[in-house]
Amino acid sequence: MTLDIGGNFRHELTGCFSQGSNSNPTVAMVEASYRVNKMHYRYINCEVNPDQLQDAVAGAKAMNWKGFHCSIPHKVSVIKYLDQLGESAKVIGAVNCVVNRNGKLIGENTDGKGFLQSFYEIADPKGKTIVLLGAGGAARAIAVELALAGAVKFYIVNRGSQRGIELKELLNSKTDSTAEFISWNETYVIPSDADVLINSTSLGMIGEPVDQDIDYSSIGPGLIVADVIINPLNTAFLLKAAARGATTIQGIGMVVNQAVIAIQEWSGVDVNPVDLTNELMKALQI
Repeated sequence: MTLDIGGNFRHELTGCFSQGSNSNPTVAMVEASYRVNKMHYRYINCEVNPDQLQDAVAGAKAMNWKGFHCSIPHKVSVIKYLDQLGESAKVIGAVNCVVNRNGKLIGENTDGKGFLQSFYEIADPKGKTIVLLGAGGAARAIAVELALAGAVKFYIVNRGSQRGIELKELLNSKTDSTAEFISWNETYVIPSDADVLINSTSLGMIGEPVDQDIDYSSIGPGLIVADVIINPLNTAFLLKAAARGATTIQGIGMVVNQAVIAIQEWSGVDVNPVDLTNELMKALQI
């Protein structure tokens, strides 16, 4: 029996399905935003093994979750359990955010969208030539969103050839941009026609050397240099680029913006990214 006492005792549910879920700080910033905006929502980190993913997705749908993030190792395997994919997720071939739209689970990819939003604060990607260091999941999402936003040329620079070539072929076949792969087996010189340099690798993280990887003398004023790393905020990579006169973009904007986009998709509420940024910095102690 339930008693009608004028209250709402049910929260709208969101969260993240992943392995290693205890290390995901997204919950801290999303829950903080829900509180600040007085939203009757919750965000739950869920430990989901690969053989449990189908049941987890079905459970979220049955319980009318508003949506959920998918993190490692589920970003590709979740696709077969969804009803539909958004445009960029279809091109990227990976999903990091699922949205419940009228009972149908739609797979989106907000990583690249989060980066794109940070980029727009500095410049318009239309007509730009991009150097992309790395070819993993973050690189794919960023490259596709920049291509869809009008970037015309990509240099894909990666240690291993397989993923680099795959990303090159994806951009050439599924977007209007052109791309070439460059094997990163020596100190890399930034080409003179580059407008943007993006690091999507561990280059510049605490303890990671940077001097032997990039010829920083090839960076100059006018180049936009971005990083996906969030700790430290100003990586050695960004600091060295800034010293050469480049305009830099920190990685924290991508992380915060993708969460802001997810909240909007799940709830229809436009939240202030400052609240999420402050809470994330507190959680990471930076």
